[in-house]
Amino acid sequence: MATVVLAGGGTAGHIEPALAVAREWKASHPSDRIVFIGTKSGLENALVPQAGFELVHIPKVAISRRASTSWLQIPIMLMAAVRASQSILSEADLLIGFGGYVSGPAYIAARFSRVPLVIHEANVKPGWANRLGALLTPYLAVAHHVESREFTNALITGLPLRSDVAQAYHDSNANFSDSRKAAKKRLGFEENSPLIFIMGGSQGSIAINAAVSGSVDAFLAKGFSILHSVGKANELPHSHGAYRSVPYLEAMGDAYLASDLIIARSGAVTCSEFRTLGRYALFVPLPIGNGEQFINARSLVSDGRAAILEQSQLSSKYLIENIDALLTKSQNAPLNGSGVELDAAAKIVALGEHAMGNK
Repeated sequence: MATVVLAGGGTAGHIEPALAVAREWKASHPSDRIVFIGTKSGLENALVPQAGFELVHIPKVAISRRASTSWLQIPIMLMAAVRASQSILSEADLLIGFGGYVSGPAYIAARFSRVPLVIHEANVKPGWANRLGALLTPYLAVAHHVESREFTNALITGLPLRSDVAQAYHDSNANFSDSRKAAKKRLGFEENSPLIFIMGGSQGSIAINAAVSGSVDAFLAKGFSILHSVGKANELPHSHGAYRSVPYLEAMGDAYLASDLIIARSGAVTCSEFRTLGRYALFVPLPIGNGEQFINARSLVSDGRAAILEQSQLSSKYLIENIDALLTKSQNAPLNGSGVELDAAAKIVALGEHAMGNK
C-alpha cells in the first residue's frame, strides 16, 4: 500500500483538480492512502472532507502582494511550513502538487525528504509556487501549452474535471441540443427563455455582483431568466420572478449546459469546465495577480465561444446595452461542448506512477 499526498489548497481552482486526481488514483489503487495538505483557513476544509479524503494542516505562508514589513516574517513562516510538510511526507511515496500557498513548502519538503514530486499547472501563466517546484522535479504536467521556460517540456494533460462536469459531458455528447433543454428544465427555468448564469468563483465577486444587481430588472423585462451564484462571502439578494440567487451552486454541470450566456471570472477551472459544457461566456478576469486569467480565456475567444471584458469596463449600463449582442453571439456559437479535458486526471495518475517507479 502506497501513501500519496496531494497539495493544492486555498481556492477551488487548486482543490477541484486535486480532488479529481485523488478520485482517479483511488479508482486505480483502492488500497492506497490518500492525504491532502492544507491550511486551517482554506476552502479545502470544506471540500476535502466532504469528498471523503483525509486532510492535514500546515502553517500558512501568507505573502502580501505589496511590499510590507510582513515580508520579514516570510522566512520564519516558510521554515515552519516546510518542517510540518516534512513530518507529513515522512511516510509518503509520492507528492502531487497543484500550486497555491500550501504547495511551495510541500515542494521543498519533498526535495529534502527525497519523495517523488509531480506538479500540475492549470494556468497558462504559472504562479510562483509551481515555478519554484518546477526547479525541483522533472515530472511536470500542464493543462495547456504554457509560455514558461520551466514548463517547456511538461506533459500536456488538460485540466482534471469535477466528476459531475465530466459525467454531464458523457451524458450530453450524443445530443447536446436536447441535453441543454433538459438541464434548463431540471434547474426550474423556462425552456424557451434565454438563461444567463452569473458567478464570480467560490467566494463570489463584488464587482460582478454589483453590475448584475443594477441589470436584473432590465433583463427580466426582456424575458430573460437569471441564475446568480453570488458567493458564500456575500449577502444573498432577494430572488423574484425569473431571477434566482444562490450563495453557491453544486449542480455546475446543469448550470453550464443550461446557460445561453455565462458571465464569470476566467480562472483555469472555470475555463476548462466551460470549454467542456458551455455555449458562450463573457469573462471578466480578476484584475490582480499575474494576469493569468486574461491568458486563460484567450483560446475560448479564438474559438468563438467567449468575449473578454476588463473589470474597469464592467457596469450595469454595459450589461444592459450589450446583453442582446452577447446572446446573439451565443446563438452562433458551437452547440456542442468539448471532451479534450476528460482524460486529464488519468494522465496525471500515470505520470505519478511513473515518478514512483523511478524513485
